[in-house]
Amino acid sequence: QVQLVESGGGLVQSGGSLRLSCAASGRTISSNAMGWFRQAPGKEREIVAAISGSGAVTYYGDFVKGRFTISRDNAKNTVYLQMKSLKHEDTALYYCAGRYNTWTSANRVDYAYWGQGTQVTVSS
Repeated sequence: QVQLVESGGGLVQSGGSLRLSCAASGRTISSNAMGWFRQAPGKEREIVAAISGSGAVTYYGDFVKGRFTISRDNAKNTVYLQMKSLKHEDTALYYCAGRYNTWTSANRVDYAYWGQGTQVTVSS
C-alpha cells in the first residue's frame, strides 16, 4: 500500500511561486501515473496536472496555461509541482494522487490512493 505525504504549501503573494512535493512510501511509484488535484471551498476537486510513470507524458488543467510544471524523480519516489505566477484563484487544498497504472488521467475516480493535502493560499 502506498502512502503519500504532500509538502511545500503555504501563503504566498499574487505573482509568487511555490514548489509542492509529494513523497511516496510503502512501495515504489515508478510505474504509476501520478496527479495533482486541488479543491477550493465549495468547489469540486479538479485536476491540476498529471504525469505518466516514465515522466514522458504530462497533462495540465486548462487553467494552468503554462504556469505550472509537474515532474517526478523516481529514484526519490517523489513527484513535484512547480507553480509560478500564482493567482488568488489558485488558493485551494492541493492533493497528490496515484494510479496503479502508468497512463495519465484527468479523472479523479481513476486514482487509487491519495495524500492528505497541502494548503496553498495566494493573497491578492
